[in-house]
Amino acid sequence: MKVKSKKLSDTRVEITVTLEKDDLEKARKTAIERLTKEIKLEGFRKGKAPKELAEKVLDQNAVAQETIDIAVRTTVPTAFNQVEKSPLVIPKVNVTKYVPGESAEYTAEADILPEIKLGDYKNLKVKKDENKVLKKDIEEIVENIRKAYAEKTAEKKKAELGDEVIIDFVGKKNGEAFQGGTAKDYHLELGSKSFIPGFEDGIVGHESGDKFELNLTFPKNYGEKSLAGQKTVFEVLLKQVNTIKLPKLDEEFAKKCGPFKSMDELRADIEKNIKLQNEHRIEEKFKDDLVDALVKCSTVSAPEILIEDQLRVIKADFERNAATSGQSLEDYFKANSTTEKEWEKQAREVAIKRVEASLVLQVLANKANITVPEEEVSAKIVELRDVYKKSPEALKNLKDPRVKMDIRNRMAIEKTLDYLVKVNTK
Repeated sequence: MKVKSKKLSDTRVEITVTLEKDDLEKARKTAIERLTKEIKLEGFRKGKAPKELAEKVLDQNAVAQETIDIAVRTTVPTAFNQVEKSPLVIPKVNVTKYVPGESAEYTAEADILPEIKLGDYKNLKVKKDENKVLKKDIEEIVENIRKAYAEKTAEKKKAELGDEVIIDFVGKKNGEAFQGGTAKDYHLELGSKSFIPGFEDGIVGHESGDKFELNLTFPKNYGEKSLAGQKTVFEVLLKQVNTIKLPKLDEEFAKKCGPFKSMDELRADIEKNIKLQNEHRIEEKFKDDLVDALVKCSTVSAPEILIEDQLRVIKADFERNAATSGQSLEDYFKANSTTEKEWEKQAREVAIKRVEASLVLQVLANKANITVPEEEVSAKIVELRDVYKKSPEALKNLKDPRVKMDIRNRMAIEKTLDYLVKVNTK
């Protein structure tokens, strides 16, 4: 057997395999053994006739076809190994020449893992964000807590900025109610800027029991594309006006909020909690930034088959999330003034990024000799069983070898990310 390799792209290869007489003879013997098992001769049970007799009545065209089929199936893996290539899927085979008993030639085309040149992963020059807590962040939380303890009193008066109102409203565009524009018994603090410009100001001066309309235009940069820059009408029923009396920020207030003797202690605790929340976000962002930098300084191409697999995962996740909010993909595209083609283009960019990141991390894991021992995987599965003990379906899935392999791969990625952080933390 002779093998030649042709590079079609960084992620696809075609090999040409020439089979010689000896190769075909081995395959022919196997073919005859298989075909004679189906022969029934008079005086013998099916498949029990002497090989010499059975072979004489075999259809030679069937023998020739079975021979080449066996020859190709048995030599494809060896041929790819010979040129040191590993197909990601079953290769596409095309027999280009076949002279029974003499020689044959075929081509086999397949996606392969690309040759990856890892960049300088120990000097990625990525800076971790500083865990700073601004005074305004602390005061914003203090103010939210203060509002939670506020005394609200219903009054028969005209609504003012700073009051809380309870309203029913229906938003309409071109006479039709639009999605997300309707609510009942909605509590709104006037002046909070929770709604589009003009909505809260339009309620000021009205009393409980008033019904009125607000003619408003959504901002041009509004997040929901179908409403951006659009003229709308809100039908509003003002049901109640509450005055708000905020508590003083003193020792008594601090004691209400927990085991604090002063506002300084309360603010110090808030700062501590903000830092803890920031730490996780900063660490995850640092990991993401390191991986992005590693991909950029490495040489890697994403095989199309892996991109397609990742696209299916992204689409399935998106469909589940849309279904949770009662939307289909068509609903989402319509609401966001986009098309499936545009969405798929964006999703493809995400898929390529994920595949490239996964490939360079696998190479890094091999280079750093990162492994996940069986006992660590078993311990993780025990932990997950406890988490999902009330879900029979999830517990069943944990017994699937494929799920176990996925858990191992995820653990390997986490270890590799931790290693990447370690070597880039000065």
